Amino acid sequence: MDVVIIGAGVVGAACAYYASRSGLSVAVVDRGPVAGGTTGAGEGNLLVSDKEAGPELDLALLSGRLWQELSAELPRPIEYEPKGGLVVAPDETTLKALRHFAEGQRAAGVVATETEALHDLEPHLAPGLAGGFHYPQDAQVQPALAAAHLLKASGATLYLGEEVTGLLLDKNTVKGVRTSRRTLHAPAVVNASGTWAGRIAELAGTALPVLPRRGFVLVTEPLPRLIRHKVYAADYIADVASDSASLQSSAVVEGTPSGPVLIGATRERVGFDRTLSTTALRRLAAQAAALFPVLADIRVMRTYHGFRPYLPDHLPAIGPDPRVPGLLHACGHEGAGIGLAPATGQLIAAALTTTEPPLDPTPFRPDRFTR
Repeated sequence: MDVVIIGAGVVGAACAYYASRSGLSVAVVDRGPVAGGTTGAGEGNLLVSDKEAGPELDLALLSGRLWQELSAELPRPIEYEPKGGLVVAPDETTLKALRHFAEGQRAAGVVATETEALHDLEPHLAPGLAGGFHYPQDAQVQPALAAAHLLKASGATLYLGEEVTGLLLDKNTVKGVRTSRRTLHAPAVVNASGTWAGRIAELAGTALPVLPRRGFVLVTEPLPRLIRHKVYAADYIADVASDSASLQSSAVVEGTPSGPVLIGATRERVGFDRTLSTTALRRLAAQAAALFPVLADIRVMRTYHGFRPYLPDHLPAIGPDPRVPGLLHACGHEGAGIGLAPATGQLIAAALTTTEPPLDPTPFRPDRFTR
């Protein structure tokens, strides 16, 4: 193989897809099934609305265009929905802050339109909101389908249910991986292992400060299409950018093609603790009903949670690790991995083939935490 990718989530799948399209032979190895980690616990958000002008927004805008292309290119549907986003403000002070935020985004290529006619866009929104911004570039995919179909289209050889137990090193240069069942030789290894990316870095004799950040999602009973966009209150933007380890919650509410309404999102750093948090779930339910009173009497059928791979500066690590030749990283996207996956895959493919990258990879250097 030319490259072994560790991780069969959507980021690893996108890396496999674009590496294969660049002419490389690819193997993908994962300790579990396809989309068995963070990807399978995601909502499928493809957001530009929550990102300020800068490197992550550039990555999101490129990925948004690529997801649109992929929805047409992939032979099987990924439930791509260009539904658009709506960010709402409860008062004039918050609305003024949103205006300033949107100004910077527009300069970077984001379409953001202020509106006071919120109920024309979302008839079931609560009354009394000061206004908001419509983001037509926000979209959604079904994350597990997206990962599976990207991997299928890549033609990569899959080794699922095989934990990576070591990296093959020769004079500090990566030469492949060792799993619980076999040895895979390759001149390049991509660490796309999500919340476990720090562990893979350790196996290579280097370090990445990736930590898990837990989040819960509520799923309602199937409903008629009550909610047309991806809707959230402005405080969600602050939660995304926060460094706090304590529980934060701000409702992101959206309908799905199959009927249930998805309600996220919480954030807290509690390690890999999988304990159900009734406090977090109650907060989400109350915030969703405050945004959409029609949901107050709707039944929640289930809840699920996962762990976002968090890095301290809220930017992913993408590209070659100069400390260990042959090792590349594609991890640390936190809650934006699904939205940022295609651009990440293109950056990794460009690095593997030493071709021109689609955008400047410098802000995502994996060694930036130790320089």
